[in-house]
Amino acid sequence: MKHAIAITASLLLAAPPALARPVLVEMFTSQSCSSCPPANALLQRLKAQDHDILPLSFDVTYWNDLGWKDTDSLSAATKRQYWYASLRNSTEVYTPEAVVDGKAQFVGSNESEMRAAIAAAKAAPAGDVPIGIARNADRLALSVGTGKGAGSVLLLGYDNIRRTGVKAGENGGATITEVNVVRAMVPLGSWHGAALTFQVHRPAGQHVAVILQAMSGEILGLGIP
Repeated sequence: MKHAIAITASLLLAAPPALARPVLVEMFTSQSCSSCPPANALLQRLKAQDHDILPLSFDVTYWNDLGWKDTDSLSAATKRQYWYASLRNSTEVYTPEAVVDGKAQFVGSNESEMRAAIAAAKAAPAGDVPIGIARNADRLALSVGTGKGAGSVLLLGYDNIRRTGVKAGENGGATITEVNVVRAMVPLGSWHGAALTFQVHRPAGQHVAVILQAMSGEILGLGIP
């Protein structure tokens, strides 16, 4: 019995600590892209299977003049993807693209690479600066804690799931299903290690999240209610 207890205790000591924050999984996608539905489906599976991630769908705008205007597309999403491209010294963007915890960038339908990137981010998160979100009707009280480094604070509003009947373009006649679709992106300012507070209007979307991100792309903190 003592031997069994010792083994159990050693396993507990070897177990990884609980995640301080979710791993951010961003999917740049479009209702008009015929290659995107498998990536959208992968993100949906990951959302159902792994509660230690925050998956988000960012619909971009550069497909909008090719037969169908994406009803959820945001110019800010396109700008964010181009910023990620600049971090790999490129000006090229594509869909579907996944970005995991602000660093790993790859084709969004590649499930093996996706799961490996998520596992790596869990094992070595860039930061875990605490972020608080309190809701009061249509207002939000946000707090960003102290920590090392510097970054920017971004408020997001997103919907749990959206299904869209596409009437033209590459996906004409299909119904596109996306999860955690970003509806609003609100830059709140810079962070330089000291605590910050914000009082803001709640953005469009059923849910909100706050991202603290370094200029290198690394996620320093991620808050959800």
